[in-house]
Amino acid sequence: MQITFLGTSSGVPTRSRNVSSIAMRLPQRAEVWLFDCGEGTQHQIMRSDVRASQITKIFITHMHGDHIFGLMGLLASCGLAGDVKHIDIYGPPGLNDYLNACQRYSETRLAYSVKVHAVKQGLVFANDEFEVTCAPLKHRVTAHGFRVTEKDRPGRFDIDKAKALDIPPGPIYAQLKRGETVTLDDGRRIDGKEFCGSPIIGRKFVYCTDTIYCDKAVALAKDADVLIHEATFAHQDAELAIQRLHSTSTMAAQVALNAGVKDLIMTHFSPRYAPTNAITLEDLLTEARMIFANTHLAYDFMTFEVGSSLKK
Repeated sequence: MQITFLGTSSGVPTRSRNVSSIAMRLPQRAEVWLFDCGEGTQHQIMRSDVRASQITKIFITHMHGDHIFGLMGLLASCGLAGDVKHIDIYGPPGLNDYLNACQRYSETRLAYSVKVHAVKQGLVFANDEFEVTCAPLKHRVTAHGFRVTEKDRPGRFDIDKAKALDIPPGPIYAQLKRGETVTLDDGRRIDGKEFCGSPIIGRKFVYCTDTIYCDKAVALAKDADVLIHEATFAHQDAELAIQRLHSTSTMAAQVALNAGVKDLIMTHFSPRYAPTNAITLEDLLTEARMIFANTHLAYDFMTFEVGSSLKK
C-alpha cells in the first residue's frame, strides 16, 4: 500500500500545491485507487510514478469543486489512452448525475465502462485482500471519510517442519498455509495452524477531508497505521474553521490522539500559510505536535508505504 499525494492545497491550487487527490498503489494487484480528484489531477499523475492505466477505483469524499473538478477530465483521458477497461467510482448522492451531465454537455464518449456507487455509512467495498468502509464527516455538504483495511494474512509457513513429517509437497502445503486441517493418504490428520507463525496483521489507512473535528472521524480512524486528515487552518484561526466547518491543525491532532493512530499526516492547507506570511505551515506542524508527536506535513508527490515508520 503505497500512498502518493497528488494535491495538498485547499480550495485553490498554488505554485507548489495542487488541490486534493491521493493515489494508493497496490503493486501486488497492479492497481491504483484514487481518493478525490481535484482539478489538474491528471497532470499531477503524469509528473509522478502513478500510472493512470492502473486506476480501477476512485473514492470521492464530497462534491466541492476542489475535490471533483479533475474527475471528468481524468476519465476522458483514460478513455483516449485505451488502456483502462473498467473504473468503479464511489461517492455521495449526486455524483452520478454530475458525471452524466459532464458527458452529455461535453459530448464525451468513454471507451470503457464506469459504475458509480452512492456510499453510505458502513461497508463500501470488499475483496479477498481489502475492506473499504466510510463514515459521515461534518462539513457544509454531505461528506465521508474512508478507511482501507488490509485483511490479516497467515503467518510464515514452516516448510522444513512439513518436510520433516514427510508431508508431500504440492496443493497440501497451500491448504496448510491457510491454516486448514488436511487428511493425508496414510490417514494422518494435520492441523495447518501448527505449521504457521503468528498472523500478519493487516495495515489500515484512513482519509478524512473535509471536516471539522467530529467523533465519527475518531471512530473511523481507530488504531489506524496512518491517518490523513485535513488541517486547513492554524489554531489561532479556529473561528474561521468553525464558520467554514474545516479543521485546524490542533483538531486534526486531537482526532489522531483520540483514535490511537500511529502516524498523522496533515493536508488540505489554506494558501494563507505561505512561507513568506506571518504564520507558516511549520507553525501548524508545531501546534499539532504539541498534541500528537507523530505528525507530519504532506506535500505534493510525497510518497510513503503504509505500515512503515515515518520520520519527523
